[in-house]
Amino acid sequence: MFRVVALLAVVWQSPVEVASGPAHRGAWAMNESDYRWVDDPTVALDANGEAAVAWVDQATKDVFFQRYNEKNQPLLAKPVNVSQSPKTFTWLPRVAVAGQEVSLLWQEIVFSGGTHGGEIYFARSSDGGRTFGAPVNLSNSRAGDGKGRLSEQLWDNGSLDLVHSGSAVYAAWTEYEGTLWLRRSSDHGKTFGAAVAVSSSARAPSLAVFGDLVNLAWSVEGESIQLATSRDGGRTFDAPRTLAHGDAPKLAVDSKGTLHLAYATRTAVFYQRASGKTFEPARRLDQAKVAARFPALRVDGSDRVYVLWEEYLALDEHPRGLGFAASLDAGAHFGPPSLLPHIASAKLGYNGSQQGLLANKLAVNSAGAIAIVNSTFRPGDSSNVWLLRGRL
Repeated sequence: MFRVVALLAVVWQSPVEVASGPAHRGAWAMNESDYRWVDDPTVALDANGEAAVAWVDQATKDVFFQRYNEKNQPLLAKPVNVSQSPKTFTWLPRVAVAGQEVSLLWQEIVFSGGTHGGEIYFARSSDGGRTFGAPVNLSNSRAGDGKGRLSEQLWDNGSLDLVHSGSAVYAAWTEYEGTLWLRRSSDHGKTFGAAVAVSSSARAPSLAVFGDLVNLAWSVEGESIQLATSRDGGRTFDAPRTLAHGDAPKLAVDSKGTLHLAYATRTAVFYQRASGKTFEPARRLDQAKVAARFPALRVDGSDRVYVLWEEYLALDEHPRGLGFAASLDAGAHFGPPSLLPHIASAKLGYNGSQQGLLANKLAVNSAGAIAIVNSTFRPGDSSNVWLLRGRL
């Protein structure tokens, strides 16, 4: 059942098929589109190593949830339909867990009078994901929330992020015209405070929380990585500063409060960590033959750093691989990158999401367990959502 990969002694379990479906994409007709495939997976790990997985079934237009134990056995009799919104598409969720508390954030394609459809919805469970409360609209605007704009004609959906920190839950998202919003709950997601506007031009937000210190990174039009810090739990933020040239940033904070950053250029994935307020020089992590983009970043309880990214065989095509690298010494050194053929390959088709690649496919827990999810799409044949688990 287990396979040893010669990369920092990572041991990967056999992959698990979470969901499957057809691979049919009709013409875009807003919420009347004939879309039939599974897509958009995201994952979180609890302290016991249980994996919380959420994904989307385009045929039913809903986000589903399942929980797996360390042996990859499903813990729920059947996946839970969290969004229950069959008249509007649901895209690119995020999931966070803290014990029996499970939070889900996603983009609901509600056309509410603006030029673009999109609202940000949140739902919570207090029983490990067996049941969820009614979804709550956190954005409630006409602005096309969840769009991560590159230009007037080009954007990625799923421009949002979600973090649990103690009793606090933080949700961040951007809208089509670029405004970046943050809302904070201090009661495990039962209620949220007013939305705070952090930037007027942003896409791809990423949160990292350390006590009352809230770090929020984003990209401006895919060109410039910005970082703003709040010292009062997200109520107010310092003026943003430019960190790097790139897109799709991901932040993580370790046990010492050190901030870690991964991001991509058009062809490569880079990593930096902060020493005080200053970031060290960027280091390239991938060895992609063509291109690597859209990283994910996590840090475990021993300050080991993990980075995942999309690998491309051609610049203007969908990605067909997943690259992975890890550091045992808090980001000082990384082992050589490897490809993860278990759940991503040309044989399986190309990687999701069909709606944009601002996803979060990587999770680790304090003990160093690793979980990776991916969706694959073979046009006219099949679509799948996969779960891959491992440990250093």
